Amino acid sequence: MKLADLVVALDAQLADTPDHPRGIEVTGVSHQAAWIRPGDLFVAIRGARFDGHGFMDEAIERGAVAVAGEGLPEGLRCNLPYLAVADARAALADAATEVMGRPSDHLTVVGVTGTDGKTTTSCLALHLLRATGSRTGLLSTIGYELPDGVLRQPPSHFTTPEAPQVQHILREMVRHGATAAVVESSSHALALERVRGVSYDVAVWTNLTGEHLDFHGSMEQYFADKAKLVRRAAHSVLNVDDGPWFERLVPLATEGGRTCTTYSAEGNEADWRATDVEEGPAEITFTVHGPEGQMPARLPMIGRFNVANALAAMAGVAATGVPQRAAVEALSGFGGVAGRMEMVERQDGDPRVIVDFAHTPPSLDKALETVRVTTEGQLWVVIGSAGGPRDPSKRAPLGEVATLRADRVVLTEEDHRDTPLEDILAEMERGAREAGRDNYVSIGDRREAIRYAVREAAPQDTVLLAGKGPEETLERDTGTIPWEEIEEAREALRLRRGD
Repeated sequence: MKLADLVVALDAQLADTPDHPRGIEVTGVSHQAAWIRPGDLFVAIRGARFDGHGFMDEAIERGAVAVAGEGLPEGLRCNLPYLAVADARAALADAATEVMGRPSDHLTVVGVTGTDGKTTTSCLALHLLRATGSRTGLLSTIGYELPDGVLRQPPSHFTTPEAPQVQHILREMVRHGATAAVVESSSHALALERVRGVSYDVAVWTNLTGEHLDFHGSMEQYFADKAKLVRRAAHSVLNVDDGPWFERLVPLATEGGRTCTTYSAEGNEADWRATDVEEGPAEITFTVHGPEGQMPARLPMIGRFNVANALAAMAGVAATGVPQRAAVEALSGFGGVAGRMEMVERQDGDPRVIVDFAHTPPSLDKALETVRVTTEGQLWVVIGSAGGPRDPSKRAPLGEVATLRADRVVLTEEDHRDTPLEDILAEMERGAREAGRDNYVSIGDRREAIRYAVREAAPQDTVLLAGKGPEETLERDTGTIPWEEIEEAREALRLRRGD
């Protein structure tokens, strides 16, 4: 893309810098100097700790052809064309979108947001679209997929990558023949404009409960950031069971002639709803009431809350043109989500071991309630809480929920980073004690904690490994190590059997 065209697209002012031809070709965009390649635009973002302008020299050495920012700091000179913009983060997204050729314009995009259920709903929507004939890509917490169905990891560990990576992945989807995409859109991604350049056709809202308040500051701001998705989509799918948040979303979803569809897993009045829900040890059956009438449905997952995720996904893909009957029939072929209520293969004499990503008090409560229904013996849970600035207020409530809902609890590590692990465990223990519970033990090493729970559990027991799910690393104060929770569970079972 020509620099002159990019200046116009960003509504930028070309500052008084050395004379350079406006015909310079811009081939990429980044706000990280270390990621700059020859031909890139470097966007200097002022953060809480660093000003990106301080990295201009490194960006130039790596081949940047221009710089964008909210104004050069006093006394600093730029030897490249400098694009003065009103909002650097918005400019990063807009520039990436333009340079990559606005790829989402060539896709039917279903965006999914909410506190709980985003990943499962996204994967369900992906499955339903593919099963009904759409070549579909996925961008989600668990990674991204092109239409070939191979799960890949983005270069940065974000729920949604930064704007240039989002646009690059969407362009790759188009290049590989995708006609649709499912984009899991986190509150961080929406607040930081990482998905600003995505043209959403459908927004799916799961629910809203307290999380990431260390970042958003308040529930009001958390709601406002997530609601950006609803404001941007042509059509929204909203959860009637989400109480006052639903009531506040409806006018946002319908302003300017846009439309919305509603769903309810609790049988409340909605366009899509579920009744006659029956939970089994490996599946859920229910009746779907939708625009085409009522139909029996089968979902090969455990957890009553997944009925809501299934309804959200079906309503979402229906908004793209998938008939209700086709979506309901395709539901029975869903293969599940890695790290979301993922059952580990077991042999005779093994306890049932389940890996789940639940890491907030509400999601842990739901997870334990879910597995309790089909647990014959005692219910165990292995749970930790993240360190650093990651909402320390949830540590004691996690200890409380774990010890109230489970029979046996093993408190352990979960990405404690630079926070002393003993401080985190002490807070979780405090939550348990204040709830009047003493059914816990603390084992700091997560591997040993998993092996202890699996070894001590009886064959009729269930062991829920909560918090890590499909993540590929474990962060300690001594550094980051590779981690696969499902493999740790399998090894613990092998050791129990003496294999």
